[in-house]
Amino acid sequence: MLHVLYLVHDVSDPAVRRRIIMLKAGGARVTLAGFRRTQELEDVEGVTPIDLGHTRDGRFAQRLGAVAMAATRIAASLKAVDAPDVIVARNLEMLALAQRARSAFSSAAPVIYECLDIHRLVLREDVLGKSLRGAERLLGRNVGLLLTSSPAFVRHYFQRFGQIDAPIELVENKLLELEPRTEVAPSPVPSLPWKIGWFGALRCRKSLELLADFTRGADGRFELVMRGRPALSEFPDFHGLVESAPHLAFRGAYRNPEDMADIYSQVHFSWAIDFFEEGQNSTWLLPNRLYEGCRFGTVPIAMAGTETASFLERQQIGLVLPEPSIAALTQTFSGMTAERYAALRAGVLARDQATWICDRSDCQALVARLERVAAENGTARAIAA
Repeated sequence: MLHVLYLVHDVSDPAVRRRIIMLKAGGARVTLAGFRRTQELEDVEGVTPIDLGHTRDGRFAQRLGAVAMAATRIAASLKAVDAPDVIVARNLEMLALAQRARSAFSSAAPVIYECLDIHRLVLREDVLGKSLRGAERLLGRNVGLLLTSSPAFVRHYFQRFGQIDAPIELVENKLLELEPRTEVAPSPVPSLPWKIGWFGALRCRKSLELLADFTRGADGRFELVMRGRPALSEFPDFHGLVESAPHLAFRGAYRNPEDMADIYSQVHFSWAIDFFEEGQNSTWLLPNRLYEGCRFGTVPIAMAGTETASFLERQQIGLVLPEPSIAALTQTFSGMTAERYAALRAGVLARDQATWICDRSDCQALVARLERVAAENGTARAIAA
């Protein structure tokens, strides 16, 4: 059985949980080590995390300090861990720790770099940005495989800057469904108010303000429903903004993938737009909510000029805004009828479900890919029957 040491920047990140589910479903044994954003650590899918320290969201300098401290004691932190077959490092700071962990085990275990976002700091053209890219290039010399989630990340970053000289595996942010299921969440009745769902990492103030203004001016015809984890570092007044807007609702966190069918059955449209790092990461990514919403027939909304919009255009589904304005939203939704909505939803449901979901065979394929990387580096163990 392949042993994966998974190093993460935030053990409570729902995406970390999904990846652990995926690795275990593919037949791997997982050891989890990472930083925490909460006071207490909880097991993740039966895996007890190894605590590397506390970090704060949006506090780059503090995170660097925490990584430096963790690097000095990584050998002690991992002393009870069997030598892994591969080390998966989620994000740049964990790539630095992966190299130290490799040395601590006196191991040739290959490092897998999992980069699912391109942080705005590494794209700067000043000393800081160039230094971070230089560090990534240096740390990436021994990387055996790069995992990323959007082809635009490859085109606009990894190929542009020549950061990682390693094979690239595209692992899209598809909804995880280990067991076959064919049912689709029932659509809410296609009548007023039309409900737009914005689910997941809520970090985009521009989206919140735009949708608040749009729904306020629509006289009750539209409502925004939010679920997930608001990034209070980006808008500390999030709850106040929501409470002051008449047609906004925040309904708290949810479990992914367990609650997906339920939360998407409550909305008509899915907001697949993010201006958080406009022109960079937000333009290039293919977000989780794109796949989740489409899996259950929710009509996606994207912004023109983004990778998400290109994806929808290739699939011939969804709505694409020409610009981020109330006028554009009003024009896009003008004349929305039950018949038009039914046609939009039918278009989404007509796509192959494999476009949206990751099943057990996909999990097994990922673990098999990691096994090949381990074998190519001469570190694979005998796989138990």
